[in-house]
Amino acid sequence: MDIYKSLTEDHDKQRKLLAALVETSGDTDKRAELFEQVKAELADHADAEERYFYVPLIKLDSTQDDARHGIAEHHEIDELVAQVEAADPSSGAWLQHAKNLKHKVEHHLEEEEQDYFPVAKKVLSADRAKALGNEYQAFMQSSRKGA
Repeated sequence: MDIYKSLTEDHDKQRKLLAALVETSGDTDKRAELFEQVKAELADHADAEERYFYVPLIKLDSTQDDARHGIAEHHEIDELVAQVEAADPSSGAWLQHAKNLKHKVEHHLEEEEQDYFPVAKKVLSADRAKALGNEYQAFMQSSRKGA
């Protein structure tokens, strides 16, 4: 599976987790469990995406700015995750922080899929995209197992 399909599958997973998260209410086990899943998924995904998508692109003049922007957005997402984590789960502020996180992540995913992927497809060969996808998937499998 190429890098684009691998990333898109995880993007869809993130969208579903975030949608479920903002539907929760109060300081419940479900809210806490979903937030931990979201936090882990976003962290593992950002790490793998930077290694197997952005690093190859940052080395090329035509894709360097997009890659830098994508990495910068990962840091913004990390800051939003920290805001959710710091808030009282039973408060309205927590839900607002979670909604801000969802909005930022969805913006980031859409930008990657609609803007960055088409450009990357022009500079990464199909074989290279497949190799990167395989490396990405292997990394994510080991991350999800806690290795």
